[in-house]
Amino acid sequence: MLRARIAFLIVALFAVGIVVRTVILQWVEGDQWRQLAEETIFKYRKVSATRGNIFADEGSLLATSLPFYKLAFDPTVSSDELFGEKIDSLSLLLSGFFKTYSATEYKRRITDARLGGKRYLTLSRKMIDYQAKKEISQWPIFRNGQMRGGVIFEKADRRFKPFSILGERTIGYVNENNKGAGLEYSFNKILAGQDGEALFRKMSGGSWKPVFSGEDVKVRHGYDIHTTININIQDVAEASLMAHLEEHRADRGCVILMEVKTGEIKAMANLERLENGRYAETYNYAVGNQGLTEPGSTMKLASMMALLEEGGFDVDDSINTGDGTYYFYDNARPMTDVKPEGYGVLSARQGFEKSSNIAVSRLINDEFSKKPERFVDYLNTFGLSEPLGFQIIGEAVPKIKTPDDPTWSGLSLPWMSIGYEIELAPIHTLAFYNAVANNGKMVQPIIVKEVRKADKVVKEYESKVLREKVCSENTLAVLRSLLEGVVLRGTARNIRNANYSIAGKTGTAQKLKNGRYTRQYYTSFAGYFPAGFPKYSCIVVIDNPKGFRQYATDVAAPVFKEIADKIYALDLNMHEALGEEVNFKPGHFPLVQAGNHEDLNLVLNRLGVSNHYSGEEDVEWVRARGVNSSIRWRSVDSNPGLVPDVRGMTLRDAIFLLESRGLKVRFSGDGRVQRQSLNPGTKALKGSSIKLDLKG
Repeated sequence: MLRARIAFLIVALFAVGIVVRTVILQWVEGDQWRQLAEETIFKYRKVSATRGNIFADEGSLLATSLPFYKLAFDPTVSSDELFGEKIDSLSLLLSGFFKTYSATEYKRRITDARLGGKRYLTLSRKMIDYQAKKEISQWPIFRNGQMRGGVIFEKADRRFKPFSILGERTIGYVNENNKGAGLEYSFNKILAGQDGEALFRKMSGGSWKPVFSGEDVKVRHGYDIHTTININIQDVAEASLMAHLEEHRADRGCVILMEVKTGEIKAMANLERLENGRYAETYNYAVGNQGLTEPGSTMKLASMMALLEEGGFDVDDSINTGDGTYYFYDNARPMTDVKPEGYGVLSARQGFEKSSNIAVSRLINDEFSKKPERFVDYLNTFGLSEPLGFQIIGEAVPKIKTPDDPTWSGLSLPWMSIGYEIELAPIHTLAFYNAVANNGKMVQPIIVKEVRKADKVVKEYESKVLREKVCSENTLAVLRSLLEGVVLRGTARNIRNANYSIAGKTGTAQKLKNGRYTRQYYTSFAGYFPAGFPKYSCIVVIDNPKGFRQYATDVAAPVFKEIADKIYALDLNMHEALGEEVNFKPGHFPLVQAGNHEDLNLVLNRLGVSNHYSGEEDVEWVRARGVNSSIRWRSVDSNPGLVPDVRGMTLRDAIFLLESRGLKVRFSGDGRVQRQSLNPGTKALKGSSIKLDLKG
């Protein structure tokens, strides 16, 4: 009886406890537990914005975001029957595709996870693209989807550059810490957009489904930026720079090419020699601090500008350069010329064209030694002492020494006049030369023209005018004649050609290491073309070339000409128009060798010359065979995998045809193609070089 009463009392107390606990849960802790349950089922999650694209000037994609996926698996979802029947074939496919584990090991890992109730298993850390995702979605078990098959594709956008390493450093990057370089970093806020936040509900199987809520933070996808970069010119610049860096085994080099009037940069290439001997874009030497260096003789243009602006100076005045060695100030350091025995007496024009250090530094020292601050003021007026405000973050700040500097000495002025004790980045030197080409107007170089949302222009960028006039009209006329003289008669006469004129200046500066100037050189060529009506300005820098040829004449100037030649060949607007009427002597038959069938047919028809092709199908490229007073065409090999026969073609046609086969073209001479280094009909290996010899 006692035991029964005790049992009854225990049951009663237990029942009361349940009631009390229920009351507490419902009325005291109810809100807390309801909120916890709600938070477990509903959760605000980040919605990632899609990064904007980067475009070239003609609309080609330079960088875009593509979806990639990580493959994961919930092995507990599928039925026992489906799992048992398909796990072997699934494991075999996983092993063959990812090659991370054997099929046996994949099966063991998946089976163990299923038995252990593990609802999330990473099958591979390798990211796959959309096409691979579509393929994997049809594999056994996975084809049943996430809810019944357990397959999980975790999406993550990755940056993709369709032109691979072309302009790699200029395009740049942004890492996971929002640090980076180039356009990607400089325009990161515009490209990145703004992530959103949305309410999601957790579903069975662990997936999350968005729930529309008025409190969602809407995602704002990134805008696109449209650059001034021209893919064809960029490719030409990089290929030429690469070839000459390899030829001279140089440490690094850069090229900038821009339109004279607009300041739009059409190409910017930077290459550096790696430990393995190959070259890659690792830093923007054209713009950044590591490219800040003593420019050497390209600075002589500013010195001549200062002399002409000061007045009382004529480029036909004479200056004695002596035996090639001259001492300034305290005779502590000799100024020398390249010619060992010296140039003797020269006119100032000849001194500039031959790049005589002694001639230019003596002229500057004679004029400004008692008022050195006046010379520095001129450099400031010319726009050489200030940053350009370039759109890519990290632009170097020019360093122009002043008489107030504690390191200033009696040697500073003459050495500054020839490009020492001054530091400029290549983009600063180019902007100055571009001003001379642009009738004295210094414009700000730009590389981004527009920000767009789809087809709608959100923001436009225009080049600012930094200096309306860097010097007088009279000074400009003299300077342009001096720059043309360098190519016609001076240190760059090796790049003179008959088709169009080039104006520019070579620069070779000894490199300073540990306070001493070494036998290592910083070579450059800055200028513009065509000289009479400048359309493009360009600077080429090659740092520390090796071998017998180490001066700008043989190292940097040929790169400039090679780039200019290809641009001239492709840009018909730069060619002088022929007269409307072309008269031939009676009985004189026009020279026709090879080229584009449509073009040649049109010309010969206009001249009244009979020409025929006997093939059944239309052809694009043909070779001529004279038959009496008519032309018979035969087809040039159209197989895109083989090297075509371009002998007899104009340079323009040859470049177009060869580059369409993936070949990189180098050439020498003028006229039509006489010889080609790769035999016609051999396999055209994409990226390989072909040398053309031209003859008029």
